[in-house]
Amino acid sequence: MITRTLPAQPKVGMVSLGCPKALVDSERILTRLRADGYGLSPDYAGADVVLVNTCGFLDSAKEESLEAIGEAMAENGRVIVTGCMGNEAEAIRARFPKVLAVTGAHQYEQVVDAVHDAAPPTQGPFVDLVPEGGLKLTPRHYSYLKISEGCNHSCSFCIIPDLRGKLVSRRIDAVLREAEKLVAAGTKELLVISQDTSAYGVDIRHNPRQWHGREVRAHMTDLARELGQLRTGEGHAPWVRLHYVYPYPHVDAVIPLMAEGLLTPYLDIPFQHASPSVLKRMKRPANEAKVLERLKAWRAIAPDIAIRSSFVVGFPGETEADFQYLLDWLDEAQLDRVGAFRFEPVAGAQANALDNPVPEEVKEERYQRIMAKTAAISAAKLEAKIGRTLPVIIDEVGEADEEGSIGATGRSQADAPEIDGHVYLRDVAASLKAGDIIDVVVEDADEHDLYGVVAA
Repeated sequence: MITRTLPAQPKVGMVSLGCPKALVDSERILTRLRADGYGLSPDYAGADVVLVNTCGFLDSAKEESLEAIGEAMAENGRVIVTGCMGNEAEAIRARFPKVLAVTGAHQYEQVVDAVHDAAPPTQGPFVDLVPEGGLKLTPRHYSYLKISEGCNHSCSFCIIPDLRGKLVSRRIDAVLREAEKLVAAGTKELLVISQDTSAYGVDIRHNPRQWHGREVRAHMTDLARELGQLRTGEGHAPWVRLHYVYPYPHVDAVIPLMAEGLLTPYLDIPFQHASPSVLKRMKRPANEAKVLERLKAWRAIAPDIAIRSSFVVGFPGETEADFQYLLDWLDEAQLDRVGAFRFEPVAGAQANALDNPVPEEVKEERYQRIMAKTAAISAAKLEAKIGRTLPVIIDEVGEADEEGSIGATGRSQADAPEIDGHVYLRDVAASLKAGDIIDVVVEDADEHDLYGVVAA
C-alpha cells in the first residue's frame, strides 16, 4: 500500500485594524483562503505571508496602520497590505518598498490572488477546511452581518466615499442566507453593520427577492423583520442589533419590532453634533429638534430602547455657543451610550479647507466637558436599573477564586460588544459558558457598567 502525505499547508497571518466593517472584510478573506487550503498562523514566525488590513479614516489611524505594516515587515518580511489605506499605495510603498502587494478596501479577489502569488496553495482533493458560517475573528456567540458597502453621503469631515465608494447593497436573500448560517453555527447575537444601515437597498431600488417562499424587499424594515424570525438550535431568538442607523423617517417603523421582541431595543445613530450651524458645516441634516420629538415617541413605544451615538467636538467654526447647544441637547436627549472625538483633519476631507479652526487646548477642554456630561447621564440611567432583572449575554466566564467563587462578564441589551459597557456577575455556576443568555438581578452600577447576580 502506498501512503501519501499531504503537502504542508502554507500559513497566513492576519493583522486586522479599524472598524467592524473592516473586521468582516478580514473574516471573508480568511474564509476564502481557508477554503483554498491555507492554514492560519497566530504569530509572525509561523506565517508564510502576513496580511495587514489597514484603516485610513483618520491620520492617527493611518499612522497606526503604517506602524503595523512596519512591525509585520520587521518580524516576517513577506507582507500584503489591504483595506482602506490601500488607496494610498504610493505612500505605503514609499515607506515600505518591499511589501508584496497593496490592494484597496473589500477587494477580496485581488487579496486572494496576491496571497496565491506569494505562497501558492497546496490543497489536495481530501481537504475540507471551512466550518459552517465561515471563519470568524469574533467570539463564536456574536457575529457582524455586513449588509452593504460604501456611502452616498458627502459629509465634509469624512472620506469614506473616497475609500469605499458609493452605496452598494447586498441582495436581501444573500444577507438572510448568511445570517441563517451564522445562527445555525452558534451565533446568539447578530450585529448589523454598514456605512448607512438606514439606506440599505436604495441603490437597487429595494429590489425584492424570494426567501423561504415569500417575497422580501431589500429594505431595512423588511430585513429587520426577517432577522427577527431566526431561531437558534435551542429554539430561541438571537439578539439582533442595528448599527450606523441614520434617523430617516422609516426608522420609526423598526421601533415596534423592538417592542414585539423581534429586534434588540438598541439603535446606534451617528448624530455627530446638535448645533444647526455646525451640522450645516459638516454637511449633515440639521433637524435636531425633530429628533428629540422622535426619541420621546420611540421611548413611548419601546421604553427599554437604548440609544448610542458619537459626537465630534472642536469642528472648524464650532463656537462656545455651539458647544453649549450640544450639551443642552444632550440633557434633553438623555442618550444611553455616547462616544466623543476631538476633530482631526483627514487628508482629502472638505473640512480641512474650512476657516476658524478650534485650538487644540479648546478641543481638549470641550472633550473633557462632554465626557463628564455623558458620564453623569449614563450613571443616572444605570443607577435606575438597580433592582431590575435584565437579560444578559455572557462573554467570558472566569476561573474559581480561592474560595471557589466564579465571576463572569456579560452585556445587557443596551451594550454592544467592544464599544459599550459590561455587566459583571458574581457567584455564577461552573456550567455557565460564553454565549449563554440569562436573567440577571442588577445589584449595583457605576458610570458605565452594571453589577449583579444570576436570577434565582
